[in-house]
Amino acid sequence: MQRRLREEFEASALPYLQELLRAAMRLCGSRAAAEDLVQEAYLQAWRSFSRFERGTNCRAWLYKILMFSHSRQRRSTARQPQTTHLNEAGDVAVLFDPPTPDALTAASVKAAFDKVPEPFRTAVVLVDVEEFSYREAADILGVPIGTVMSRLSRGRRVLRLELVEQAAAMGLGVGDRRERQGSS
Repeated sequence: MQRRLREEFEASALPYLQELLRAAMRLCGSRAAAEDLVQEAYLQAWRSFSRFERGTNCRAWLYKILMFSHSRQRRSTARQPQTTHLNEAGDVAVLFDPPTPDALTAASVKAAFDKVPEPFRTAVVLVDVEEFSYREAADILGVPIGTVMSRLSRGRRVLRLELVEQAAAMGLGVGDRRERQGSS
């Protein structure tokens, strides 16, 4: 019985190991922290695999566990929880919406991505990087679809602003739309 369960777990869950590690790297920022997070997620998945409904989306189930584990780790390691005021971060992002630069390095994109506040970054990772639907992302995060859509929109906007700053620091000419409109 235990052997069959282990084989079924390996066949269902292990194919997503590298994908989960990639997502964890984006969430944690370091390989060591990502590996710890994925290890914790797989341990939790194994412990609850007997309750997993065969035939359902194992990938989404694993991501839900990964996100839960990530939240739990952040809560347990922080003395005070890191808070992001969604309205304040969104208001800053709404002020200016420049085009995304074309010629950036991977390091500059990662640096910009790391500056996106956690709730927004998680939505961007799930929907834009890991290609979950809004419904799947909402289920994984345990929030309404509208919240996912809002966080995704704000996350994309903050990321775009950060990329423009990275491009400007590299001397790439991405002009302010307001400047271009004023000269027309």
